[in-house]
Amino acid sequence: MTVRIDMGLTTSGTTATLDLEELLATRLLVQGNSGSGKSHLLRRLIEQSVPWVQQAIIDPEGDFVSLADAFGHVVIDASVLTENALQMIGGRVRQHRVSIILNLENLDAEAQMRHAAAFLGGLFDVERDYWFPMLVVVDEAQLFAPAVAGEVSDEARKASLGAMTNLMCRGRKRGLAGIIATQRLAKLAKNVAAEASNFLMGRTFLDIDMARAADLLGMERRQAETFRDLLRGHFVALGPALARRPLSIRIGDVTTKPRASSPRLLPLPDTPREDARELLFQSNETPRYSSRRVASMSTTEILQQLAASRPPVVAPSPVPESDINDEPQDLDTASSSANSSGDLTDQAAVNNAVVQTVPRPPARRDSHDGILAELLTDPEAVYRSVSVLYQDFLVRCRSHGLNGRLLDLSAFRRKLATARAVAATDGLTHSDVSDVEWQKALALAADLPEDVHGVFLLLARAGLEEGPCPSDLRIARALGSRSSRRARSMLTYMEQRGLVVCHEEMDGSRIISLPALEWQTAPGDPLALDDADDVRAAPGAA
Repeated sequence: MTVRIDMGLTTSGTTATLDLEELLATRLLVQGNSGSGKSHLLRRLIEQSVPWVQQAIIDPEGDFVSLADAFGHVVIDASVLTENALQMIGGRVRQHRVSIILNLENLDAEAQMRHAAAFLGGLFDVERDYWFPMLVVVDEAQLFAPAVAGEVSDEARKASLGAMTNLMCRGRKRGLAGIIATQRLAKLAKNVAAEASNFLMGRTFLDIDMARAADLLGMERRQAETFRDLLRGHFVALGPALARRPLSIRIGDVTTKPRASSPRLLPLPDTPREDARELLFQSNETPRYSSRRVASMSTTEILQQLAASRPPVVAPSPVPESDINDEPQDLDTASSSANSSGDLTDQAAVNNAVVQTVPRPPARRDSHDGILAELLTDPEAVYRSVSVLYQDFLVRCRSHGLNGRLLDLSAFRRKLATARAVAATDGLTHSDVSDVEWQKALALAADLPEDVHGVFLLLARAGLEEGPCPSDLRIARALGSRSSRRARSMLTYMEQRGLVVCHEEMDGSRIISLPALEWQTAPGDPLALDDADDVRAAPGAA
């Protein structure tokens, strides 16, 4: 039986239908500038096909989570899960045939790419027995399959682009039907766009995008101008699942609504000029903590909430004694001469599996922590990709007679995040501070995602000592980057999660508060150059 779903009306007033079974075999590309009705089209397609096929929606802006209440999709917040956990969930989604919405809105661009790639990898690599038909809807596909390299690392871009290529090129045999939507065809990788056989082209204004849209639809170049005249919600359709010749259609209504609506004009408040000036310049108006802070929650309650949001952890298998490196047994011999990179938080603390009650000995050069400290003595090592550093780490471990594989890539990435924060805080280590208050910061940081972990410790130290707020470049250095824009994105993310509150003074300086710890930094210049970096880093970091 052929299943055709209603997408709206043609210009002649007849019903425009889409052959769902044909779509599963031929894939779909949707293009339209912001405001063209692209997300509305995706919502219509999803709502109409819900009874017939399993769905997975990659949602970078959180626009589609409202589908869950009406149609039973499971919403997955990617910001509280690791990449490994998302890959496992991808396999379980196919195994149990559950429709899901992967919400990526609380992640920065690079983290969105890495997490989406992990999830798509889980969908793609599942065993043949679970190759059930499935629609995979990817909104803002140019973010996950960019035509050119951007500010994100090559590692993240290659992983995301590879996952999107697999979805569009090899997904058909595995039952995966890619539906990708983009604002700019010129920004979407050509090898990803070229695999689609069905097209819905909406309003666009740039010549290069109109030309590519006309080429994909087999239209003459002089006809490309028609894309400028399309109304909101109107698209030109072509493909075996839609129409054999270009067909103009108007997308029908939907039953659910996005969380964010289009901006609407509102009258300004009737405030006298004198009162308005006082509101702008009075210093005691801004609260110490923003309303996002839940003042009634204690540090313990916040820790419990964060722990509850993490996936269950399987205890690691015991390591044979023959593979364990000999460590100093006499704990009394531990001295304050620990390596400057110090004792880094281990994987057991990350997973809340083990609480260390016995002081650890100083990191030796022939231990994993010591090798990592040696690796980061090169100032440029802070900025290298995780995969490159991990390979260097394994080589150094072999030269010292250590089994570097005992520290897998996930655990290494966690240690590296802490080590980068150590480098950004002038060598602070766990053994440097025994204060009870600092232990609270360490406990709170242990449950945070790995990319947040190091930055949180950097800000916590400044808050504990009431030192100047770290600059954007210093925060970026803790992230292994020279991009001040990435640092600001991380602060925005942390503020959205209630971990910090940023306040800008009248002179442009910045104060950061940590509500859970009730600490606050002194004012600091966010544009200051990082002492650890060359002045030449400043122009490229803007």
